[in-house]
Amino acid sequence: MTNSTILDELLWRELIAQSTDLGALQAAADAGPMTLYCGFDPTAPSLHLGNLAQILTVRRFQQAGHRPLALVGGATGLIGDPKMTGERQLNPREIVEDWVSRIRGQLESFYDFSGTNAAVMVNNYDWTEGVSVLEFLRDIGKHFSVNRMLDREAVAARLAKEGISYTEFSYQLLQSFDYLQLFRQFGCTLQTGGSDQWGNITAGVDLIRRVESASVHALTTPLLTKADGTKFGKTESGTIWLDPGLTSPYAFFQFWLNADDRDVPTLLRTFSFSPRPRIEELLSATIERPHERAAQRALAQELTALVHGEAEQRAAESAGLALFGQGDLAALPAAALTAALLEAPNGVVDAGEIVDGALPAVEDLLVRCGLASSRGQARRTVGEGGAYLNNERVANEGHIPMLGDLLHGEWLVLRRGKRTVGGIRLEQ
Repeated sequence: MTNSTILDELLWRELIAQSTDLGALQAAADAGPMTLYCGFDPTAPSLHLGNLAQILTVRRFQQAGHRPLALVGGATGLIGDPKMTGERQLNPREIVEDWVSRIRGQLESFYDFSGTNAAVMVNNYDWTEGVSVLEFLRDIGKHFSVNRMLDREAVAARLAKEGISYTEFSYQLLQSFDYLQLFRQFGCTLQTGGSDQWGNITAGVDLIRRVESASVHALTTPLLTKADGTKFGKTESGTIWLDPGLTSPYAFFQFWLNADDRDVPTLLRTFSFSPRPRIEELLSATIERPHERAAQRALAQELTALVHGEAEQRAAESAGLALFGQGDLAALPAAALTAALLEAPNGVVDAGEIVDGALPAVEDLLVRCGLASSRGQARRTVGEGGAYLNNERVANEGHIPMLGDLLHGEWLVLRRGKRTVGGIRLEQ
């Protein structure tokens, strides 16, 4: 991709929600490499899928020859951007510092920090810490209209309900100050973010115009929601995090694999780096052969490899196939098997229940892991040939698994029919 095609790329991917002046931004991109930034506040120990959409938008700019500044909000994270639902809880400084370190490590894996357009990691605490209150109010606060700040959607919503603290109300000034400092220090002329950040981003554009008499740019991407109206990146079990300790690579892979067909066009355009012909091919496959889930699997493979590495992607995919009878369970690494079964209904067998190496009968285990509501239903499942133990059909009622059946000495994999999987774990 060349400098002159980046906006065309974003447009066909439907990744531009708002822009201060798209024509002027195109002219700036045509004139040569730009420096841009997108900020991420440490409001949790990990970034999530909503953040990933922003990260990858900046990555596209870097691949087009532009220079990204990866900003972690060590200062703004101590304050918190106003939410429409209520006041944020202020986290202790040491927690914020730890989360800054974690998020910095995550961002480092997505950008190239070498070459002529090498990314630069920045922390807004570095230029905010030493500024006095009087200096900030005189040099920065003077340029802000309270009337305009009150018009911001989140602020207006809060004022209509419980009110808002001055701390959160001042957040817009801090984010604008970031853009001003990055303009001064790095020549940054573009800030990107989600469309919910439009007010904050354009406030920074206006501050630079007032203080430096310079014209800079703003661009936002659409906020992602699923076809069923629920928030993107959320499941019944919670947020999909980028940290493998919070969302396992298996669960991450399964999120993409299980995506609704209606969401596939948006997900491909937003997250995939595949060229347009390949994306159009996958979209056609979703319409013509939806049962194959070709687009979902392609997304799962690409994004899991991007976020967690190719080895974890292969392990996650192998675990999914093996659990449903399409692979060798015994060949799965213990960590991959455990991560997969912790995402499925599961139960335990206490070591004290084992007599002469024998575990409880399969019918009892089916009930324990939630694959049957009663022993009677479990017996019927076995009798109809629909019960599987470690991918082997259970032929007889009352079948007794043995210690030797435990995978990695810890797990039994149970399945009812083709698609319903559960696990039993030996509790030592």
